[in-house]
Amino acid sequence: MGKYSINKLPSDILTSTAKNVAALRKELNWTQQDLAEKSGVSYGSIKRFERSGQISFESLLKIVEVLNRLTEFETLLLPKDDQRLKKLFKSH
Repeated sequence: MGKYSINKLPSDILTSTAKNVAALRKELNWTQQDLAEKSGVSYGSIKRFERSGQISFESLLKIVEVLNRLTEFETLLLPKDDQRLKKLFKSH
C-alpha cells in the first residue's frame, strides 16, 4: 500500500495479481513451464511475472484465458450502464 495511504498502489495490484495467478496455476498442478506452453507466453515472462508482477497486458490476458478467467477481465472496465445490463441478463 502507499506509504501514506490505505489505498493500494498499482504496484500492489501487480504483486497480488501475480500471487493469485501463481496460486491458480498451482491449484491446477501446473508448473511455470506448463503455464507457458498452454498460454503461449514465454517461460521467462511467466517467471518474471510471478516474481515481480511485471508482464505485458496481452500476455496477462493469454494467461488468464488458459486459467478460464478471461470473462472477468472482459467486464472489468465496462461503463456503469453496461455493467447493470450484464448483471440483469446474467441473473436470468
